[in-house]
Amino acid sequence: MALTEEATDPAAARRPALVEMSDAWLVGRARELTAAIQRSEYAQQLEIVSLMDELLDETQRRGEPLLVAQLLRASAIARLITIGLAAEAEPRLDEMLAHTRRHGLALLRADAHALRGRRLVLAAQEDAALTEIARALAILDDSATPDRQVGVRAWNRMLWSTLNDCWIVLNQLGVYEAAEEVSSRAAAAIRASASPHEITLQLLNRVKMLLGWGLRLERIEEYDESVEKFRTAASMAMAIEGPYSESLFPRKAGVEAVEQVGVLAAALALHRPSEDQIERLRNLHEGVRYPGEREIVTIALARCFDKAGRREDALEVLRSVREDFQDMEQPSMRLNIVRELARLDTNPDYASGASQSLIDYATQLESEMWGLRESQIATLNARREHERLSAEHGAITQQALQDPLTGLPNRRALDEKLRQLASSADAQPLAVALVDLDGFKGVNDKQSHAEGDNVLRVVASTLRDALRGDDLVARYGGDEFIVLLPGTPASAAKMALGRAVKSVAGLPHHLSHGVTLSIGLVSLRPQERGEQVLARADAAMYQAKRGGGNQVASANSMAADPAAAWAGEAPPTDPAWDAEDHS
Repeated sequence: MALTEEATDPAAARRPALVEMSDAWLVGRARELTAAIQRSEYAQQLEIVSLMDELLDETQRRGEPLLVAQLLRASAIARLITIGLAAEAEPRLDEMLAHTRRHGLALLRADAHALRGRRLVLAAQEDAALTEIARALAILDDSATPDRQVGVRAWNRMLWSTLNDCWIVLNQLGVYEAAEEVSSRAAAAIRASASPHEITLQLLNRVKMLLGWGLRLERIEEYDESVEKFRTAASMAMAIEGPYSESLFPRKAGVEAVEQVGVLAAALALHRPSEDQIERLRNLHEGVRYPGEREIVTIALARCFDKAGRREDALEVLRSVREDFQDMEQPSMRLNIVRELARLDTNPDYASGASQSLIDYATQLESEMWGLRESQIATLNARREHERLSAEHGAITQQALQDPLTGLPNRRALDEKLRQLASSADAQPLAVALVDLDGFKGVNDKQSHAEGDNVLRVVASTLRDALRGDDLVARYGGDEFIVLLPGTPASAAKMALGRAVKSVAGLPHHLSHGVTLSIGLVSLRPQERGEQVLARADAAMYQAKRGGGNQVASANSMAADPAAAWAGEAPPTDPAWDAEDHS
């Protein structure tokens, strides 16, 4: 499918009155422009951003929730791609997140988190970016069933787009194993109905990932594996020709994809560098590129220069891109560039006996390590500030809201927090878990109550440390605890609580005396009262007990009556019974 005049000339798209166009036309037009902006000159990118805003204004006038969310996404992506406009994407992403929460658009809410991650990478906040991707993937894990109102085909396409946006961030961060898994999930989502454009984008993404992965493997001297990555990427680069010729990307008719797309040419060159590929790579190096492509093309060109015996030319092209480190989309590529310089630059610095490039490489490594140290310091300071603020509440507040034995929030604090989270849209979905200690009664009977108290303290601390900072762990009474996990789907909550179960089971025997955890997990239902959700969690906990303990049992599929989970056994007379009565 050849691109229309409107796809390559943003001004042409203003000719038809937008109010006359269908919803499908608006979405399709946004897809065309998203493809076009990635290979446009800066002035044309600004035109596309302006046009995206006009499309967004029209969809907001119509008010159809799914349409608005899709155009908010397109408007944000246009700004993330255009140099200097990334900060402008933030309010649109905030609006997209609020809008998708309000209308229950799970896939696009996950996409909002993924695009936030992309923005954070550009702001050099890699750790926060990874957190956003974790949130996005957790939402996707809990959204496996297509929305019938959307339709399976449209649902799969949105799932594919969201996974691709997650993939971009993971690839930028160099988390290649996770990126590969996400890429495979994306391919599976549209395997039966992929368009030429989607196939092209999928292959381009995989080629880019394999090349970055191969370069990273070289840095740890895993050369056999890196050669295999380059070989696979080169094979994909040759296979892309058919779908690329029918994609939405701007292109020159009758010219092979490898002559137009730098990452494809780089794949062939990194697989087998040669003098024959220099002219093609030079043209692509100097022309308009896809985002994140320049660094890979630079390294491929340098290797071809070196293969031809033109080492000074190789060093020159590497040094030219080194000057633009701050604009690099992929942080790990900085080290790849400097390592390449260190490998080729053998002229020593007379004062130190080492090449300047090698010194730069060491400096970059030190900078990366220093960044990790600063992250640890920031975490330490945040926790110290939290402890300071907690202490300022004074003894009266501690007595009122804190369990004196474990230091955790007590039942009163739990009740207040549960009411607060139940009424907060930002906390949904809210996972609620009841935790009971297996074998605790034997500790009190065979050891002493003092030893039992020590076990409770150790388990409370271990449980608290195994979960996120935003999760609440409270002592419910006796040897029972309640965990509230705001904004957490059931699948993600079960994984987190499973880690807590393993942590307690792995404690040294002299600390735990062999106690383990039985956990009942449920998700808060709309309009459900606190005592109701805790009763369901209690019933689920007994499912874990009946299964042998040391596990998490989920009761989200149980009937509203907790007694239904007892499979014929007599339940407690009062499902909201106090935990202290059976400790």
